[in-house]
Amino acid sequence: MKSKRQEKILEIISSKNVETQEELINELRNAGYITTQATASRDIRQLKLVKVLANGTYKYVAPKSEIENSGKYSQALFAAILDIQYALNNVVIKTNPGLAQAVAAGIDALHDADVLGSVAGDDCIILVVKSEEASKKIIEKIRQIAEK
Repeated sequence: MKSKRQEKILEIISSKNVETQEELINELRNAGYITTQATASRDIRQLKLVKVLANGTYKYVAPKSEIENSGKYSQALFAAILDIQYALNNVVIKTNPGLAQAVAAGIDALHDADVLGSVAGDDCIILVVKSEEASKKIIEKIRQIAEK
């Protein structure tokens, strides 16, 4: 049931602009899948869906199809960064509200060997990197992408 529901979620977000979990739950209900907000949230996390700004509104997308294949998308995504700083091997990135998860997915898509992992909230990301020197390198890399 879970895998079929998640397949349906991917189908829904690829064919419609779904802005909220509530909209996703309603679309699932219309397709015959009764689900709770907690289940929808868990599915979104497991599918690694991100919200992106498209035509003035936010929508859920699957990260690989959107992030890894589009240079223009990456540039727009990294333009959402408001501030970036580090302390030892931790990098803290502040973004526009609602975009931290999308930016974190974009950073993950860089496949930088120095980045051990990322945690994103609504408007803040914490990257754990291998060293203080690696923190400086990843900040420079992100700034270069954002400036293009």
